[in-house]
Amino acid sequence: MTSELLQQVRVIDPVSGIERLADVLIDGGFIKAVETQIGDWPADTVVRDCQGLILGPGLVDLYSYSGEPGFESRETRSSLLAAAAAGGFTRVAILPDTSPPLDHPSGLALRHQQQLENPAILLPSSPHLYYWGALTLAVAGEQMTELAELADAGVVGFADGRPLSNLALLRRLLEYLQPLGKSVALWANDSQLSGNGVMREGVDSLRFGLAGNPVIAESAALAALLELVESIGTPVHFMRISTRRSVKLIQDAKARGLPVTASTTWMHLLFNTTDLSSYDPNLRLEPPLGNPVDQAALLQGLREGSLDAIAIDHTPYTYEEKTVAFAEAPPGAIGLELALPLLWHTLVDKGDWSPLQLWQHLSTSPAICLQQEPPLIAPNRPAELVLFNPQQSWTAEKKTLKSQSSNTPWLGQQILGRVVQTWCPGIAVN
Repeated sequence: MTSELLQQVRVIDPVSGIERLADVLIDGGFIKAVETQIGDWPADTVVRDCQGLILGPGLVDLYSYSGEPGFESRETRSSLLAAAAAGGFTRVAILPDTSPPLDHPSGLALRHQQQLENPAILLPSSPHLYYWGALTLAVAGEQMTELAELADAGVVGFADGRPLSNLALLRRLLEYLQPLGKSVALWANDSQLSGNGVMREGVDSLRFGLAGNPVIAESAALAALLELVESIGTPVHFMRISTRRSVKLIQDAKARGLPVTASTTWMHLLFNTTDLSSYDPNLRLEPPLGNPVDQAALLQGLREGSLDAIAIDHTPYTYEEKTVAFAEAPPGAIGLELALPLLWHTLVDKGDWSPLQLWQHLSTSPAICLQQEPPLIAPNRPAELVLFNPQQSWTAEKKTLKSQSSNTPWLGQQILGRVVQTWCPGIAVN
């Protein structure tokens, strides 16, 4: 394997708190040296001038969807992996809501076997796919799965990716999950309160004539879930936090010492209800985009530590599925290839966040929420890295996107910032 020397690259590593110019030598899938200047390297080394480029640890996505199995017209595993690598992600955790859902250990074994047998998936330096095991059979929220068997099979944690309204069932789930030591992710949403709402309730929902989903649909459900956590003590990750009130509830829970972490999605940081004047169905999300005060609270919550991580929640749909009226569109958008450049441009370029803060929320904290060791840039560590050019521009088009779907509000638009290369140790099997 040829060695690579990245000369005078801007190294960003939130684990060690490093942000500096350095030379980085990579050999045999490992980082061999990180020094101010490296003067000696193997004869077969490829030397690259990396001035102006960013080298950070590989990005980690807490939760996203894969079309395969069951919805291969939206996304296959190979296209998902290609999209992840193109966006700098070295680890992606897949939600179990597929067809069939991942609610039995045999489903996980089948996914791993298919990856091993498909040469299109075993790409060199391919990202790792991890799988959430379903909490309930058929992710229907009615009967718990064989949790211990799924844990033994190797799921990264447990999540339905859907709201669970049966609090008695949730109580039993948290009691059974406590000794298993796996991550548990819950989405707080009261479906009876949210009703048929397609955007966050407020002045804008009235102005645009769209059915509103009230803030209390999230905060009331979250308050109930926090009561369960306080009573039982099982650590829980709260996914898809989207409102100011929820950020406050999480903040208060952490202040009381509850074992909770929380994430929001990247789209909720970049958009709010005022952006829905276009009625773009690619902005139809679940939970819906927040009001401006919600967006501001999410950004502040990440800066202050109330929220821990940014998730991508990559949700592919075909052109035909998404090209309908806003209220009729299925909720979700792709994001693995777009999140890093757009967040960098919006938050870092404008001076609101430091590069270390962005990488903390996209790499280190998501790994910790998954109970994994975060990627680290240090000698003798695996080369789990992303090389990013914040000044390279490109156009998000179907022919340039690696994802099989193109349901994004940035389709046809020029993007500033692009991943140059992603290093992933091993192959895409957990």
